[in-house]
Amino acid sequence: MRILVIGSGGREHALVWKLKQSPHVEELFCAPGNGGIGALAQCVDIKADDIPALLGFVRSNKIDLTVVGPEVPLVAGIVDVFEQAGLRIFGPSKAAARLEGSKVFAKDFMARHYIPTAKYATYDTLDAARAGLKGFTLPVVIKADGLAAGKGVIICDSLEEAQYALKLMMAERVFKDAGARVIIEEFLSGEEASILAVADGKDFIVLESSQDHKRIFDDDKGPNTGGMGAYSPAPVVTPELMAQIAQAVIRPVIDGMSREGAPFKGILYAGIMVTRHGPKVLEFNTRFGDPETQAVLPRLRSDLVELMLASVEGRIAGLSLKWDPRACVCVVMAAGGYPGNYEAGKDIHGLDRVSDKAVVFHSGTRQDAGRTLTSGGRVLGVTALGQGIAEALANVYAAVAKISFEGVHFRRDIGRRALQRS
Repeated sequence: MRILVIGSGGREHALVWKLKQSPHVEELFCAPGNGGIGALAQCVDIKADDIPALLGFVRSNKIDLTVVGPEVPLVAGIVDVFEQAGLRIFGPSKAAARLEGSKVFAKDFMARHYIPTAKYATYDTLDAARAGLKGFTLPVVIKADGLAAGKGVIICDSLEEAQYALKLMMAERVFKDAGARVIIEEFLSGEEASILAVADGKDFIVLESSQDHKRIFDDDKGPNTGGMGAYSPAPVVTPELMAQIAQAVIRPVIDGMSREGAPFKGILYAGIMVTRHGPKVLEFNTRFGDPETQAVLPRLRSDLVELMLASVEGRIAGLSLKWDPRACVCVVMAAGGYPGNYEAGKDIHGLDRVSDKAVVFHSGTRQDAGRTLTSGGRVLGVTALGQGIAEALANVYAAVAKISFEGVHFRRDIGRRALQRS
């Protein structure tokens, strides 16, 4: 098979890396790719949201399966365009991708289908939102309605912080049109977990659990990012809790979307808060998470191509997956200043010194005359397996210590909760 992966981040590098292991794969392409993906696949200079150009490439190169990594082309309707052209593509339709494209749609959908989530209210104007704060107990969570690269959520401990967050989103438009509408939501206490399920419109299969680390600094301090690291499995997700999430969250989404005329295919990502009252949904994404993918896929022993084809062709029912029992940890090495302003073009050193106990997934990198340079905020995702979380952490941080670039920043407490539980 000839397969095209769309995207340029660490998630896409991990997807390419895993797909490359399948005996079904004859040739791999990635559009646009990055400085590390080029070693495994042919990078194509087409932006991930240029749907007409991607369609033309797939047709002219006789691509058998297209795999969409990022959310933007999904929300824009790339799956609908490809399916109307008779092409196989892994991902949800535009209507189904609203679960990620609009937090208001997702919250209203959960309310309609009795899916456990936080108390919330939606506002279209700054004055209404400011007045609405009176109905919530601090701390509160302010969320931009639209796509904001994982950064459109602000936890506010005081009324002043909440007022400022609303001003940033609705008046100053720091997230552009994504902040034209906002959600004010009650703050949920507990431990987070990421649950990924592969669906085919009527059936689904749940992947192994993971836990992301959103805040930029250790001890979960500082602003939200796209994710600073992840590990799998998440000990907080017991087999009993996973079964509860599957039946109380995933099944109602798949059934509800089907009843509403938007059958869900592809990856359904449920961000879960495990509270003392049970699991509650923080958010839905409609694609693989980043960096959760980098922590989950190294543990998958089954063929990823076969799993994706089962989703595309409606054959998930009865499918089973094999998993590596070892733990896996991914630590993100970011550019100094991220998630705010940062400099690019810094030389990355030490990649050739990383042992075979770890794999380095590139995110914000590019190649220039044999040099590997930084080109984004999240630069690398260093990943390692181990017999238990402690060994995986030792392996991954040993690899991180060998890599350097000017201004590098990474969290040193990835996996702390798993260590405490073990």
